Amino acid sequence: MDRNITSINGFINLYKHSGPTSMDMVRQIKKVASLKKGVGHGGTLDPLAEGVLPICFGQATRLMVYLVDTERVYRMEVHLGVTTTTYDGEGEVAKRGDASGLSRGDVEEAMKSFKGLIQQTPPMYSALKVGGKRLYKLARAGVEVEREPRQVEISKIDILDYTPPSLLLQVGSGRGAYMRSLGHDLGEALGCGGYLKSLVRLKAGPFSAEEAVPMSTLQEGDGGDGLRSHVLPPDYVLLHLKSMSVSKAAERFLRIGQSVSVSPEIGAYAGYMERYRAYTEDGRFLALVSFDKTTNQWRPYKVFNMDIPSPYAPSP
Repeated sequence: MDRNITSINGFINLYKHSGPTSMDMVRQIKKVASLKKGVGHGGTLDPLAEGVLPICFGQATRLMVYLVDTERVYRMEVHLGVTTTTYDGEGEVAKRGDASGLSRGDVEEAMKSFKGLIQQTPPMYSALKVGGKRLYKLARAGVEVEREPRQVEISKIDILDYTPPSLLLQVGSGRGAYMRSLGHDLGEALGCGGYLKSLVRLKAGPFSAEEAVPMSTLQEGDGGDGLRSHVLPPDYVLLHLKSMSVSKAAERFLRIGQSVSVSPEIGAYAGYMERYRAYTEDGRFLALVSFDKTTNQWRPYKVFNMDIPSPYAPSP
């Protein structure tokens, strides 16, 4: 068997445990796969957090935007009555409050202002850059800087359990939302303070915690065999898009960046510049293409060079 996996392309649904950083996990993956480059992750998880951390390889790194811009779902525990400098359990206690008198109804009422599009200030202990410097590096040096609030989306926030001072929530969010800030801000809104005690990412795009694989499993076998068996094709993150097959002639044009005409029946149902997954006649994922109604042609958006058929190719 050829144990050289340097040409690996696709995604692994990795389950990150609490402790290491997301980049620590990428470095471990590189070591297991004997790769020096072409490996990334689809959305940072704080060291204390655990759960889904999609890892992308090779040509799949070009599809990372389809992970970064998708909804994430978290289970988070907020400890009410204590505010910390880092908004989580690793910081120093900044102040204490009393959460004993808060009812479930009080919490539900306060949560209403955190649903939908909201303004959120990033925490000092975050990887966000201000003036070219990471905030967490400034924070560790004892420097606090002004952070501009930014708009984020919280699509849902539900109480799973409330046993004061512990508040267990399930949260759906869009890109750029900080769960530590959410826990802190909710505590402030309740008047007692609060910090993020634990965090699990249950879902990131099409990846779920139930199907995620721990690092120990990927390390099984020799030469990265355990890792290879868990790789999903690059087009796995595009299954929400429609698909089509193209002829060999169309394939040649798409590969050199030229627009092509395909079956009129497909174009009749496509929206303006709607993107489709395009496959070769033998089922290899070829490209993301957009339909230009003004010319009735399909423009290549991203072109790939896959050497094996995809299980997600349309039926002949």
